[in-house]
Amino acid sequence: MNDKRHSTLLLLGALLGGCATLPPSGTTPRTPPADPWLHPSPQTERPSPSYRAFLAAMERRPDPAALLAQEGHLGLARLLRREFSRLDRAEPRLVGRGLHTPAQPPQQLREAAHPRANEPLQIALEEPIPQPPKDLWQRIRAGFALPESERHHPRVQNDLDWYRRHPGYLERVARRARPYLYHIVEEVEARGIPGEIALLPIVESAFQPFAYSHGRAAGIWQFVPGTARLYGLKQNWWYDGRRDVFASTDAALRLLKTLHRRFDGDWLLALAAYNSGEGTVRRAIRKNRRRGRPTDFWSLELPRETRGYVPKLLALSRLVAEPERYDIALLPIANEPVLERVDPGSQLDLALAAELAGLSIEEIYRYNPGYNRWATDPDGPHELLIPIEKVPDFYDGLAQLPPGKRIGWRRHKIRRGETLEQIARRYHTEVDLIRRINHLKGNTIRAGDDLIVPTATRRVGAYTLSLGQRLLRTQNTVRSGRQKVVHYVRRGETLWSISRRYRVGVRELARWNQMAPGDVLRPGQRLVIWTRSDKLTARARTGPSRTQKIAYRVRPGESLFLISRKFRVSIDDLIRWNRLDPKAYLQPGQRLTVYVDVTEQSNI
Repeated sequence: MNDKRHSTLLLLGALLGGCATLPPSGTTPRTPPADPWLHPSPQTERPSPSYRAFLAAMERRPDPAALLAQEGHLGLARLLRREFSRLDRAEPRLVGRGLHTPAQPPQQLREAAHPRANEPLQIALEEPIPQPPKDLWQRIRAGFALPESERHHPRVQNDLDWYRRHPGYLERVARRARPYLYHIVEEVEARGIPGEIALLPIVESAFQPFAYSHGRAAGIWQFVPGTARLYGLKQNWWYDGRRDVFASTDAALRLLKTLHRRFDGDWLLALAAYNSGEGTVRRAIRKNRRRGRPTDFWSLELPRETRGYVPKLLALSRLVAEPERYDIALLPIANEPVLERVDPGSQLDLALAAELAGLSIEEIYRYNPGYNRWATDPDGPHELLIPIEKVPDFYDGLAQLPPGKRIGWRRHKIRRGETLEQIARRYHTEVDLIRRINHLKGNTIRAGDDLIVPTATRRVGAYTLSLGQRLLRTQNTVRSGRQKVVHYVRRGETLWSISRRYRVGVRELARWNQMAPGDVLRPGQRLVIWTRSDKLTARARTGPSRTQKIAYRVRPGESLFLISRKFRVSIDDLIRWNRLDPKAYLQPGQRLTVYVDVTEQSNI
């Protein structure tokens, strides 16, 4: 066994046993921290009661990290696994997961980890321990713990057949999972959760970090807003923790462990509750009990989606368990970390972050899909995930970047009639942030005053995977056989009422605008609707659709934003029709050409 790995295990044993930590030669041992589980016994040469229990458990299950996690020491478990992984990569030799093998009984380990005074440390393993798997799929497979009979339930077969017929789907999913899967497996193992759970994001989102469902669920673990807040995932204008891969993984695994405990250790019921809610599953259980029926997952009357949810995961686990049997070639994923968390300490423009790390802007968003806008959240989190090999260059570049240059700044002179909301929209920032930076107590501003406004260092279109740019790309995706109509929401309108007007489905309308059917609309919100080309649009049904050219004179205090809302046209159209510079101010008296549909105007 690797000497460094021995040292790590001995240090762990020393801490757990309550004896002094291993000192450098010729120095006095230091006393370990006074943790309830690590507290030393009065006789330092004997293991503490906690460590004796640890050793007894080791005889039944020789996996130190899993036992640490079971005792609630997730930090120690994670550190132990990562240290072993680091040592294995640095010096690839025969290593293993156990603190002892059958040839090294617990009594010998106790004597090795807790030597009597003046006796040298000795430890000997008589048999080599197998090398850890090089492929992550193999590691996941080794962690499978759900009953074999569940994977072979008849209701699993349909999903198994579908995956076998669509190998390209599995390859795409594996490519998307590659940056994140190692971390998920680490967390699953550290918490003593079955390895099958590491495959759950395939069922939830196909490992698409920007996934957004009709039920308002987001991220690879598909959290809805309420549950996300309950489990500590921050959501605001700048940041959505549901799409933060590391934060949402932690929250999802905590939720699953809670459900597992509440359903008396039944993982299938816990998974069903994760999908449809704990209350839904409990009602189904009570119903079966009243009828004298079994209360296992397969016997419950659950929503259709939930009935298909668990079999999908079990089908995936069958394929991963025996890919050769089903003629499936899983895309290899190395059993090593890909990303590392870096903390710049303050708000940072994501284009600058990408430049410091030697990445494209799109890559920085794919590794950090939790960030909605052009920068990290001003109030945190500021952390970023970047490839491990890029970390030194990132910190070197960050050290040379003055704090005041981490985002852009503009001085804006307030014009008559302008509001903070209009200014925030213009510069793609937040009203609260403008107020804070300029020490404003409310929303009242005076024409002629100057404001300092935080801005992006690049044009907004360069942030290709920001929330706004993703929305534009979705809205502008051409739909075959349909015509594009732009609709500005009026007070009192809902997605349902608009869908009825244009004769389209509510879910279609929501999907075209990256929304959920239940989302609340705001007056003035811009929606794109794709109507059937062979039918009249809603505008035509309410009267003749007439486009009219108008020569409009700009009034004092007006902006492109205000004029676009006034005539229900887009800012981009105004710029194109008048060949305007987007960054230039409009001048009172300036003449603009506007093409309007008069059937949509109430002021013409």
